[in-house]
Amino acid sequence: MKKIAVIAHDRFKPMLCSFLAERKDWLWGKSLVATGRTAEALEKASPGLDILHVNKGESGGYQEITRMIKSGEISFVIFFRDPSIKQAYHEDIQALLDACDNHNVPIATNALAAELIIIGLIKKETARR
Repeated sequence: MKKIAVIAHDRFKPMLCSFLAERKDWLWGKSLVATGRTAEALEKASPGLDILHVNKGESGGYQEITRMIKSGEISFVIFFRDPSIKQAYHEDIQALLDACDNHNVPIATNALAAELIIIGLIKKETARR
């Protein structure tokens, strides 16, 4: 499996940390890529995760992950985002969402969607064995 991009807006960072901690057995051996503060929060909550840091979202991190999606490096995106936030770099967020659509990369913007994608990936991994 390629990298899994994980991103969360500030108020959803604790939820993302809990979500991933509850699935640490499945995440074992998988590479994660995360924007600046999300990566820091994850490392604090779950030491030992393999996390590639990119810049903070507002400092180009969304653009970096978008490029990784376009180049085929990302297989799945978890982005617990706050849709009520409209920031100056909202275009970067929209570009990331569009890249997922255009490159057929599944993206989950909430915990239930992420859970369903993970279940699907587990079934796919099991079928390949």
